[in-house]
Amino acid sequence: MKKIICIAFGVFAISASAQTEAEMEKAWAAYMTPGKVHSMLASEVGSWDEEMTMWMGPGAQPQKFKMNCEISMIMGGRYQQGRHTGDMMGMPFEGISVVGYNNASGKMESTWVDNMGTGIMYMNAPYDGSSKTIEFKGDVVDPMTKKNKKFREVYTIVDENTRKMEMYDVGPNGKEYKSMEIIMKRKK
Repeated sequence: MKKIICIAFGVFAISASAQTEAEMEKAWAAYMTPGKVHSMLASEVGSWDEEMTMWMGPGAQPQKFKMNCEISMIMGGRYQQGRHTGDMMGMPFEGISVVGYNNASGKMESTWVDNMGTGIMYMNAPYDGSSKTIEFKGDVVDPMTKKNKKFREVYTIVDENTRKMEMYDVGPNGKEYKSMEIIMKRKK
């Protein structure tokens, strides 16, 4: 016999013989309750100046841009949302990141959307709390080839008021290269 539990937009079937109702409630309470990692994400709430450097390909000349980022916690402190704005290559730029810690998987999860494309980037990273660096990995559809390709992001907590994000892409030769670096400084 199956017992159906409806949570938000998901429907989960759980074998009644495998878990008691009390065990299910305890598991869901642990899954939905923000913890220590969510507090770490909340410590970044506020306004940030961003200095962005981009390389359009391996060996390309760097291009530099200035951006702003407003970070807030959403959905009861479960997710961090960053709204990034500025000008890039002579056009207005807007991007939104959502970062969370999945209590069930023990992984950081991140999405990215911006007005320079129509896809949603998804990546995740193991997280143990002992490092000031998080290495996200994901794949994205390349607009030129229409094929999936791997990418990674290294996010470093430099100090209380400084963050560094480095993005690594795969070039036409199949080798990884650094495609972006953002230095974030908390506005005082």
